[in-house]
Amino acid sequence: MSRVETQQLFGLARDKSVAAREALTATITDLFFERGNVLTDRERSLMTEILRQLINDVESSVRRALAEKLAHQKDAPRDLIVALANDEISVAQSILMHSEVLCDEELIEIIHQRTLEHQLAVAMRKSVSEIVSDALVGTGNVDVISALLENHDARISAKTMEYLVEQSERVDSYQNPLLRRPELGPELARRMLWWVSAALRRHILDNFLIKPSDFDDALEASASELAGLPADGTPSKSEELVDSLSDSKTISPHLLVETLRQGEIALFEAMLAKMTGIRSTVVRRLLFERGGEGLAIACRYVNIEPPIFASIFLLSRKARPNDPPPARGEIKRILAFYEKTSPEAAGQVVRTWQRGSDFLKAVRQLDTAKSSHATL
Repeated sequence: MSRVETQQLFGLARDKSVAAREALTATITDLFFERGNVLTDRERSLMTEILRQLINDVESSVRRALAEKLAHQKDAPRDLIVALANDEISVAQSILMHSEVLCDEELIEIIHQRTLEHQLAVAMRKSVSEIVSDALVGTGNVDVISALLENHDARISAKTMEYLVEQSERVDSYQNPLLRRPELGPELARRMLWWVSAALRRHILDNFLIKPSDFDDALEASASELAGLPADGTPSKSEELVDSLSDSKTISPHLLVETLRQGEIALFEAMLAKMTGIRSTVVRRLLFERGGEGLAIACRYVNIEPPIFASIFLLSRKARPNDPPPARGEIKRILAFYEKTSPEAAGQVVRTWQRGSDFLKAVRQLDTAKSSHATL
């Protein structure tokens, strides 16, 4: 550095005003970046130390400008980078998202000690290692984990992927990004078939080489076991009772609700089968199917009022003791689906079930049916 520049720096250093602090920071920063290749090691070390001490005395806008310059410098001073990464988020964000100087241990410490916004910035980094991903998932924050899942440059371990797949049964926002992760294999995707929406089931079946019939068979077996009924179509006492109720025109939506409230699953199944013309084995699948779209289609087909359908949906979930209660927002989601599905679209799917076609194949046809009847 020239004698004039040195004298200028000393003059600014002696001035303790805010304006002088900011001018000194800007001057040293300019020297650092513009002449970095010609500065001696001692000069670089001195400037780094001055900047490290000054960042506590200048406005956040100055610190932010410094951080944005250093964020893409692979040889930026580590101490300065760490200090800026722990600053308020307006300063730290560019460092956390872009700096390659930060090591995994420093990122994990920031995840544990700093704010939600700092965690989100780390989750959106260009490169995230498995141990940093584990720390982000360990926060338990849905927004942070969702940001991580959306970041395809982040690496997620097999154990953590398995945990997140299990959590996706409870947290709907994980489902779509999980199914687009390169780490997700067919076995984990197959597990998600039980609780994702019809649209995401279609994505799984199209992208993971899973036969719809395999899921149909598993679903029917589970539903039959739940209801304590054979899956071979053998007439039950409930079906005989429903035949007599049908003759007397006693079956009604309110009776469906009351039957479920009493825990008479087999009787409910037989009554809904009689009302819709769907085989009892398919109705069992509707009851067991986690998303509720199939049950919604059947109820919509026979014009059950939305409030009564909501009661049927809730009671059908309570009748399955091993399942968790519906997640927050689940009722709102399934009611929105119910009201958007026209009786004509539901009828097209139900007629497929009445012909004995695959359960999932019929649900997958719903989007087409809804589109074709959108103007009705």
